[in-house]
Amino acid sequence: MPGIPVASLVIGIASSPAERRQLARLLGGSDAFLIVSNVDQAREFLGVVEMPPVAPPPARAVLADATPSQPPPPADLIVDSDRRVVRWRDKEIDLTRLEHDVLLCLVHAPGQVWTYERLHLEVWGNRHLGRGSDMHSVVRRVRRKLARLNTTATIHAVRGVGFRLAPV
Repeated sequence: MPGIPVASLVIGIASSPAERRQLARLLGGSDAFLIVSNVDQAREFLGVVEMPPVAPPPARAVLADATPSQPPPPADLIVDSDRRVVRWRDKEIDLTRLEHDVLLCLVHAPGQVWTYERLHLEVWGNRHLGRGSDMHSVVRRVRRKLARLNTTATIHAVRGVGFRLAPV
């Protein structure tokens, strides 16, 4: 209708503080904008109710519980969610929240390829937008920690698809 002002709200979603700052600079000319770190926060703000979130993997995963159709994982690799550490035989290393969540997804189904989209949804709580630098950085750190433990498990990249945990 002519003459009636229409209010608009731009909602930006960015997972890292640096991306949120950059988004704020880009949206600075907008009348009103909201920047959140994941889709769930935007939904909560808007009062939107959709499907319940995907159930997270169990709080504690032991690789020895692999199904027979998957390759046998290293039996001594344990992700301890209570203490947020990964343990291999008699050694353990602390994990950040993101490292823990990525590794927990991968050990939940060893040998299974986790797509970028699915990992991003499970770990960051939002949809993968095509840039994988955040995910690749976390995977690189987890690989280093697994190497420091001298574990035989490795994280393989499946080019253009995602990642999978593979025993050596």
